[in-house]
Amino acid sequence: MRLRNIPRADDVISNSPLVVKEPGKQRGCWSELFGNDHPVHIEVGMGKGRFLTQLARLHPEINYVGIERYTSVLLRAVEKFQEEDRPENLYFLCVDAGELPEIFGPGEVARIYLNFSDPWPKDRHAKRRLPSRQFLERYDKILKPEGTVEFKTDNRGLFDFALEEIDPAGWKLQMCTFDLHADEELMKDNIMTEYEEKFSAQGNPICKMIIYREK
Repeated sequence: MRLRNIPRADDVISNSPLVVKEPGKQRGCWSELFGNDHPVHIEVGMGKGRFLTQLARLHPEINYVGIERYTSVLLRAVEKFQEEDRPENLYFLCVDAGELPEIFGPGEVARIYLNFSDPWPKDRHAKRRLPSRQFLERYDKILKPEGTVEFKTDNRGLFDFALEEIDPAGWKLQMCTFDLHADEELMKDNIMTEYEEKFSAQGNPICKMIIYREK
């Protein structure tokens, strides 16, 4: 999908205190930015930020970092907080996910969320998919030993691809469902993204997995 360019996006984001500038300088010292030693959870491809914002408000004992590469998308999250208060345990980054090991130190992240990621449907683009073995290797470099990756999507093809990547990458499956919304127990703590609301309303089953590294 082609994103509409918003001319003011770059200026708004570069001047926003919500967005961490030169995030590589925070590598290994994110606790200093937040002013505490709480666990750090990140969402890769946060979109407009509703999912992570709700989590941050529900869990002040956790620090959250939302990552979005497109300024025109991140703009929506930034402008939202000009109208309402931002949780103090939430910051945003405008970077490509491939830079994660240069932004977070080894063991600095406790959990990674991937929600309705771009499927990159062409085979030659498989390594760009966020649940690919190439990205799992990057996540491995920044996660704590007990850290997990949570992945949700309505795209069954992408979900099946992600399942096939787990074993070759040396990861293990902790939880898996092909119809999240049909499971009453799993839905108790589920926070829906904008895409999740849209696709589930259309009758699309939502798939979810939680994976961890093989020790």
